Amino acid sequence: MRNYTILCDLSDCTMTELTLYPLFFKPIYQYRLWGGRRLAHLLTEPLPAGPVGEAWILSDRDDHASVVTEGLYKGYTLTQLFNQYPESIMGRLAGRFDRFPLLLKFLDAQEVLSVQVHPSDDQKQYIPKGDTGKTEAWVVLEAGKKALIYSGLKKGTDEADLRKALNEHKVAGYLHSFTPKPGDGVFIHSGTVHTLADVVVFEVQENSDTTYRLYDWDRVDAKTGKPRELDIDKAIACIDFNLTDIGPVTPKVVATKPVQREELFNNEHFILWRINTGEQFTVGAEDVPRILVCIDGNGDIVCDGTNYGIKKGDVVLLPAELGVMNCIPQGKINLLEIAIPTS
Repeated sequence: MRNYTILCDLSDCTMTELTLYPLFFKPIYQYRLWGGRRLAHLLTEPLPAGPVGEAWILSDRDDHASVVTEGLYKGYTLTQLFNQYPESIMGRLAGRFDRFPLLLKFLDAQEVLSVQVHPSDDQKQYIPKGDTGKTEAWVVLEAGKKALIYSGLKKGTDEADLRKALNEHKVAGYLHSFTPKPGDGVFIHSGTVHTLADVVVFEVQENSDTTYRLYDWDRVDAKTGKPRELDIDKAIACIDFNLTDIGPVTPKVVATKPVQREELFNNEHFILWRINTGEQFTVGAEDVPRILVCIDGNGDIVCDGTNYGIKKGDVVLLPAELGVMNCIPQGKINLLEIAIPTS
């Protein structure tokens, strides 16, 4: 890694004085009553005490902004860099978004999450000011003995069925579910009733924290001694009752040379590819940002003659101005590359 010295405060610098590079970030751990300790298998940053359900690994949120860990911009947040240098980071997407449009996480669902739903972008009355709807997707990394994903309703379920099931504490009977395995990709469009249990997943989503709990399995939060608040009416209002029986996606092979590249998700908010190889390949693109998430293995990203080591659990933002670069695995690497659609 090249050694850097901060030459000036960001507010006083211009891009003629500074050059961006592949940006690494410190994970932001979140307490969740359903969390566990399995993120320690994935990340080198020590976990805090208690159940850790989420690690926010790329976040441009007012309350939780990712902090750069290396190089010239060490200690600066993604929010600061996005606001100061939007063209350098976003390229031809600059000006389209008020903040970085995606939020990336690792989840450890040791216990089942609440049954929940997220609003769509056009359901403005259910979205707090400054936020968006929330479409998301998961890539399963670990699956325990009790692993289960609930994704969508069972066909034919309507609002009356759900309200009756809530009163009778029988909601699970109206949810579609399947047993996941490592490598599965699951697409959760806004309006989908969903939850998951006994899995570790990578999650990519719209940059939103708007969630409405439909049901929480009648449990009590150990921190408060009380049940968590439900949002039954808002949750039901946001449900798309046509989203039923959702299972794992079928990966689409989009390239085989020089290595195989699988497309797992492609929608209006994000595109995600998976590369699992021991051969050299390219990452990044001209004049648009890309994000890399290393699921397993390690290697080097070569940018402007400098090698940037990437290892299991790392997330790397490749600013748009960097363009295409090489990734050289050390052994075999399992890498996710994420794009923001340009149209």
